[in-house]
Amino acid sequence: MPVMLINNIKLNYQVNGEGQPLVFIHGLGSSERDWEYQVGEFSKNFKVITMDLRGHGNSEKPKGPYSMATFAADIAGLLKGLQIESAHVVGLSLGGGVAFQLTLDYPGLVKSLTIVNSFPELVIRSFKDRLNVWQRFAIVRLLGMKKMGEVLSTRLFPKEEQASIRDLFVQRWSENDPRAYQDSMRAMIGWSVVDRLSTIKCPTLIISADNDYTSVESKKEYTRMIPGASLVVITDSRHATPVEQPEQFNQVLLKFLSENN
Repeated sequence: MPVMLINNIKLNYQVNGEGQPLVFIHGLGSSERDWEYQVGEFSKNFKVITMDLRGHGNSEKPKGPYSMATFAADIAGLLKGLQIESAHVVGLSLGGGVAFQLTLDYPGLVKSLTIVNSFPELVIRSFKDRLNVWQRFAIVRLLGMKKMGEVLSTRLFPKEEQASIRDLFVQRWSENDPRAYQDSMRAMIGWSVVDRLSTIKCPTLIISADNDYTSVESKKEYTRMIPGASLVVITDSRHATPVEQPEQFNQVLLKFLSENN
């Protein structure tokens, strides 16, 4: 697997196909492997770039603190290192937040923006928010990454026929470094770019599962803040839409990219 030295750490990345550059940014505790249902399809017409964020997968895992701005700077450095002037950018969950940050900090690098089951801020405002964050840290510290994967897998893939996906998810999740995972979580807490959304100029698509952690209504709210942005809801889906409903997801994304290529 190729690696590139970016901001003094080695980032693992993959490039597949030829055409307009298309970047996929994974979520918290995930890796570039989890775009496997997209790479084969989109590399037929695009130069598909996937990478492991710092602290994830086969990229280096330096001691924190991490920040959303640092994640975005890493991707900007990778694109510049690959001599890519601009790319279509797709981000899921944490990756969506990083995609927002990348678009705002390096607008010339982003040709179009697709945000999947994500958010422009993670600000703790209620006891429920605080409890949810505390539970994640507690499970990782007391029970380990595998247990965290088991808890999440039943929420993400609850159907009986999804047993093999659940097993693979738990296996991959257990490979996470606990310290790097927690550093990555801390990067999101308190982060917000809501007050900058109106400055986004590139074509923007928000994709939401109908049963995501955060409501469709909350995504409608921030979609309205982005000039010209549109929202598409994918049915019978949860947070890991690109894995759970790859055909629906790929169709929606391909339509958007074909209109903005």
